[in-house]
Amino acid sequence: MFRLICLIIGYCIGCIETAHVVGKLWKVDLRKHGSGNLGTTNALRVLGKKAGAMVFIGDILKSVIAYLICRAVFKDNGTIAGLFGSAGAILGHNYPFYLNFKGGKGIAVMIGMTAALAFTTDIRLAFPTAIIGFGLAFATRYVSVGSLAFAITLPTSCYLLGYEKEVVLITLCASALAFWRHRKNIKNLLNGTENRFGSKKK
Repeated sequence: MFRLICLIIGYCIGCIETAHVVGKLWKVDLRKHGSGNLGTTNALRVLGKKAGAMVFIGDILKSVIAYLICRAVFKDNGTIAGLFGSAGAILGHNYPFYLNFKGGKGIAVMIGMTAALAFTTDIRLAFPTAIIGFGLAFATRYVSVGSLAFAITLPTSCYLLGYEKEVVLITLCASALAFWRHRKNIKNLLNGTENRFGSKKK
């Protein structure tokens, strides 16, 4: 039962769509510009570095907050509760009910999940995910490549570091959802039409 409660708590927090809020500050509806995605990359391309940074940090924080609240409320199952809170935040971010269930792709929120899990359990988890994810993004200049590499690395690292099966399963589900949300990017990568970081939207 606590898992469902944590999902609901996380979903409500995740529904605070940072890109939509930041877009309003700039008087721009990001759903109607660029890729139409309510995430960091589109905010960066359409509104600039300051807006992109605000969206990135905001999306990370809502996942961390969801994790910490659920971990604190359900102390006997702290790590699992926290992860379900972050998982709910990813769902809320990707599928906000008040925006016709059209949100972001969840990578920054997954980074928040990773950071919260690493700093409350095993800090080693932060290194492979950060190095591989950000490393490939900068090396290839494809944000989507770094995002997908990060999504794969998270459950893999959890497994190799000996986390319990439920932790691995939750992160694996988050990874699978990230791939689903990036299905258009994957198609573009295969077709050679994916936009590189720093390039204008085609």
